[in-house]
Amino acid sequence: MRRRDLIALIGGAAAAWPLAARAQQAAMPIVGVINPGTPSGMTRYAAAFRTGLSEAGYVEGQNVTVEYHWLEGQYGRLPALMADLVRRRVDVIATPGNTPSALAAKAATTTIPIVFGVAEDPARIGLVANLARPGGNATGANYLISELGAKRLALLRELVPTAARVAALANPTTAQGGNSVEGR
Repeated sequence: MRRRDLIALIGGAAAAWPLAARAQQAAMPIVGVINPGTPSGMTRYAAAFRTGLSEAGYVEGQNVTVEYHWLEGQYGRLPALMADLVRRRVDVIATPGNTPSALAAKAATTTIPIVFGVAEDPARIGLVANLARPGGNATGANYLISELGAKRLALLRELVPTAARVAALANPTTAQGGNSVEGR
């Protein structure tokens, strides 16, 4: 073999090696994000989610794939959507601020990690075994809305002790509407 041919062979192999190594790398992890609203109404929340990912070292399209699923208030779509995510074996299901989606995810899988954000006590609604040791495949945050609602009413009572009635507005057609103080 001539010297030039040998150099060309080694140079070609060196150029092709990174491509072969990249082809052998595992696919990017997929995060399925389930949001109750619409893309236009939830823009700032999606931006905050991306910021959080970035702070943790993840950049969409570079080292993680994020699939946003917008329910647009149609919670009846949850069982089929969760079944699809489980069938495709996404790496994580995120349900920020969305109790019905967290419960649907919990019902759909015991193996895929679920990260939730809920207003209710996650142990009381069955997402985790207990707060100290959640166990299972679900973890997340409780926004303490129910607990804070009672505290806010107590504070209002101290500020305006003569108030005889307090009104709370809620939309009963949304899942979040069920979290009002009035319903407790």
